[in-house]
Amino acid sequence: MSNTRSIANVYAGVPTTDGAGVKLTRMIGTPELDQVDPFLMLDRMDTDEPDAYIAGFPDHPHRGFETVSIMFEGQMHHWDSVGNEGELKPGDVQWMTAGRGIIHSEIPEMLEERLRGFQLWINLPAKHKMVAPKYQDIPADQIPVVTFDGGSVRVIRGTYEELTGPAESLMSVRVLDVNLTTGAGWSISLEDGRNLFLCVHEGSVNSDSREVAAPSIITFDGDGDVQVTAGDSGASILYCEGTALNEPIARYGPFVMNTHSEIRQAVEDFNSGSFGKF
Repeated sequence: MSNTRSIANVYAGVPTTDGAGVKLTRMIGTPELDQVDPFLMLDRMDTDEPDAYIAGFPDHPHRGFETVSIMFEGQMHHWDSVGNEGELKPGDVQWMTAGRGIIHSEIPEMLEERLRGFQLWINLPAKHKMVAPKYQDIPADQIPVVTFDGGSVRVIRGTYEELTGPAESLMSVRVLDVNLTTGAGWSISLEDGRNLFLCVHEGSVNSDSREVAAPSIITFDGDGDVQVTAGDSGASILYCEGTALNEPIARYGPFVMNTHSEIRQAVEDFNSGSFGKF
């Protein structure tokens, strides 16, 4: 019989703004929860107020990590310096490897009076921080779904129940979109030593004799399986799991490197116009 992990902490997130004043809830990357190695940041968008997002995220650079944008409601227009352009619609995922440098813009748009989604930052190891940038636009109909009594799991990255998600990453991570009906249970097995978190973003779950309501991040102690049961209104969960890098981190806004000298070089490259050009 396998062990079951216990809840270590629950974090509610912090209201913040980013881009040109877009209102967000920062779930990871806060004073309370700096990271869940290798996951550096998780921002949650959830609004029915156009003024909260209308200016979007104009041109801005990234270096040294991967960004994952997941749309549930509304859409996002993307443009970048590598020549990619497209629309993320409900259910779509964008997986971008910034590597040595990319400049992009993201302009959200409400559909049916709501905008809802996530952006996740995944760190890259030192050996991959300066790789060529890569962009993946993954339509909802290309994401495999596992259905079971009481719920479903969309497999975005990694393998679940013998299905493999379409997203390609330089990191050993698994990202799942889990939806449960009232009272439905769900469990997942993972290798010992892997880091994970659950972001409960709709409804609530019970785990380890504790009820956790959205929006919340749950981290766990120990090894073994993770088990949750949906509350009275069901639950929607973003599940993220990965192998920790355990490398030094130097951050400065949109740059994530290993040393302060590498950060200074990123700023110099951006200011000189040589950003991403190698």
